[in-house]
Parts: sequence; C-alpha cells; structure tokens
Amino acid sequence: MANTPQARKRARQNDARRVHNHSMRSHMRTHVKKVLKALRAGDVDTARERYQVAVPLVDRMAGKGLIHKNRAARYKSRLNKRLRALDS
Repeated sequence: MANTPQARKRARQNDARRVHNHSMRSHMRTHVKKVLKALRAGDVDTARERYQVAVPLVDRMAGKGLIHKNRAARYKSRLNKRLRALDS
C-alpha cells in the first residue's frame, strides 16, 4: 500500500482512470459489435451508418492511448472490408 501522500493520491487517480478507461473501451467495443451485427444481418445501410459512428470513436480511443493505433487500424480495415464485400 502507498505510504506517502503523493503515492496515495496517485493510487486514487489510477483507480479512477482505470474505471473510466474500462468504460470507454467497452463503449468502443459496443459500437464495433453493432456494426458486426448489422453486417451479419445483411443490412448494408444500417451497417454503413454504424460504421461511420464507430470509426471516429475507434480513432479517438487510439488517440487517447486506450488501444494501440495499429489495433484501431485493424478494426477499421476489417470492418470496412466486410462492408465492401456485402455492398458489392
């Protein structure tokens, strides 16, 4: 356990950030899953709308360091690939 006042404060901050980061990461994953659900259902229009909502969210999470930038690129690339395959 932290012994100094500074270390106690850092522990509090880390706990608060961990909870917030978990929430934001979950929020992003939910939006990605919504795109996947629409793709599986074959609903191109809904999938495209949800993709347009999910991409900036994924980028924002990568910018904040919640996920790695390459992981964000991979998410977007795979979703876009499936969207284009369904579109044609």
